[in-house]
Amino acid sequence: MSESKEILNLAISVGEVLLKSGGEIYRVQETVTRILEAYGIQDYHVFVITNGIFATVSEQQEDAGSMVRYVPIGEVNLKRVAEVNQLSREICEKKCSITEAHEQLEQCRNSASAGNLALVLACGVGSAGFCYLLGGRIYDSMVSFFLGILLEIFLLLAGKYHASRFLMNILGSALVTAGSLTLYVAGAGILSDKVIIGGIIPLVPGVALTTGIRDLFGGDYLSGGIRLMDALLTGMCIAIGVGAMIKIFQLLGGGTLLL
Repeated sequence: MSESKEILNLAISVGEVLLKSGGEIYRVQETVTRILEAYGIQDYHVFVITNGIFATVSEQQEDAGSMVRYVPIGEVNLKRVAEVNQLSREICEKKCSITEAHEQLEQCRNSASAGNLALVLACGVGSAGFCYLLGGRIYDSMVSFFLGILLEIFLLLAGKYHASRFLMNILGSALVTAGSLTLYVAGAGILSDKVIIGGIIPLVPGVALTTGIRDLFGGDYLSGGIRLMDALLTGMCIAIGVGAMIKIFQLLGGGTLLL
């Protein structure tokens, strides 16, 4: 492999990890171009969208190269984004060779994310916190805490079987709604609407929505549209799960369910 193609492969690989971990489109594109320039590539073209990276280098020379990398939309991992950003800074400061950069990138790619216990507790605390902020009482927040824990356990188990993300959102929101309505019907005295809202907050695609809007304002209409479509579809799946479960409880109760 020629040196220019090796540099291109490194730059695209760095961009791939950033993009898959939830990095913004303009930051991914800027990172790829800065790495190319850091290793002396001046003749290049880079185009990044939400799920793909396209790049060419040295088009007018014999060692011209091009590369297309498909990047499926993955889970947000800000820890990995921070590690890759640090690597790109070291590359731009001429602190590591191409081989060293590849080794560090592989370490970033394989870096462990938060453990399952931390994820479960964070989901519970987040659900409880949002329930309280949105008008719930301490008692309602405690219920949301346990429903959030139950939701995250379900998501972790479903993720092991590579279940469809949209199906996971429908079933996850239905699970939270069913738990809340069961306690409400049993006379637990909870504000079921506040508990449901707090419990489904971990499913809400906040990062995708804000990133999509940021991409639109930055002129990346294609990437912004993809992100917004993903966020809207996710929101629709959450609404389907909540609405379907409320309707089921109404039918089982033989009348209107007062929330």
